[in-house]
Amino acid sequence: MIYIHQIVALIASPLSLIIFLIILGIIFKSKKISLLGVIILIFCSLPIISTKLISYLEKDYTLQDVSNIDEADAIVVLSGMLKTIKVDDELKYEFRSEVDRILSGIDLFKNNKAPLLILTRGKYPWLVGIPEGEYLKDFAVKFGIPKENILLTDSVQNTHQEAKSVKKLLNSNEVKIILVTSASHMPRAKKIFETSNIKIVPFAVDFINSHSKLTIMDFIPSAYAFSVTSFFVREMIGRLYYNLRY
Repeated sequence: MIYIHQIVALIASPLSLIIFLIILGIIFKSKKISLLGVIILIFCSLPIISTKLISYLEKDYTLQDVSNIDEADAIVVLSGMLKTIKVDDELKYEFRSEVDRILSGIDLFKNNKAPLLILTRGKYPWLVGIPEGEYLKDFAVKFGIPKENILLTDSVQNTHQEAKSVKKLLNSNEVKIILVTSASHMPRAKKIFETSNIKIVPFAVDFINSHSKLTIMDFIPSAYAFSVTSFFVREMIGRLYYNLRY
């Protein structure tokens, strides 16, 4: 049940739909059905389309200055920013674009926005290596955060479990946290944490959409634009799942 919305998102992804239509067209010898699959592929691969879709995901939040954030009981940084690299027989780690999460968490702490920095031990069952929060703790310490001010949650596999574990860790019915996660993920994460009776001060980072001029390249299909469109579909299915669940 933990991954039900992820399984649905995979089945309902643009790629799955396109493959289904093309195969269906071949089976029934229908050029129209196969052509529809190709048209959807081109449409989903247009940068001008993917940009609009990401703008919708991130529309509720803007990049904020740390000085404008209210103080809270803790800063909570959600997992999802590491990748594991195997070098010979040793596992090493690199950051993905979501690195803004931990950097912002450190910045908030150094600006005295909360006395605690909470990191989540996020790790999917199929991943190898240590839970993410354990690596991030060492990273934060290197940036000058005292060990005694860093707390780690239990092992978690999704945002719902992160919220429950944070609530358990703080052990209070009057909890106010600064929640740090990607802008596209914030609406869903905020809803989940509030359902656990945690007061949220959202601090959205890792914005995918960027300000740029409209050029001819926005009308030329690209693999990156297709991946962004697919990400939009996955996130919308995730939001729908948790809206129905809560």
